[in-house]
Amino acid sequence: QLQPVESGGGLVQPGGSLRLSCAAAGSTLNSYMVAWFRQAPGKEREGVACISSFGGTTNYAESLAGRFTIARDNAENTVSLRMNSLKPEDTGVYYCAATWSPLPYRCPAFIDKSRFNYWGQGTQVTVSS
Repeated sequence: QLQPVESGGGLVQPGGSLRLSCAAAGSTLNSYMVAWFRQAPGKEREGVACISSFGGTTNYAESLAGRFTIARDNAENTVSLRMNSLKPEDTGVYYCAATWSPLPYRCPAFIDKSRFNYWGQGTQVTVSS
């Protein structure tokens, strides 16, 4: 049973950067499609970024305008989310989610939470001065 574990959240000023990491002990993340989601207080959980199994393709929420980057580190068995030019509206709990994908299918155009079976507990990101 895959159990994602997020780390790297915290408090950052507007315009700053953070790097989140998703690890999964006991399983090889490379065989899973992995996505990051976020949930702001009082809002629905939304897909932020997705990477296909074996790292072939990525997809991002259109609203991010190139500020976020998802990537794999196979040596560390992690998937990271690099977030630049952070804004107060990026505040929320960020979740790593995964689904078994033995073939490198492309991430869906809309990163839907129903597609993913395994979820971490989340890490808080707060963007505030």
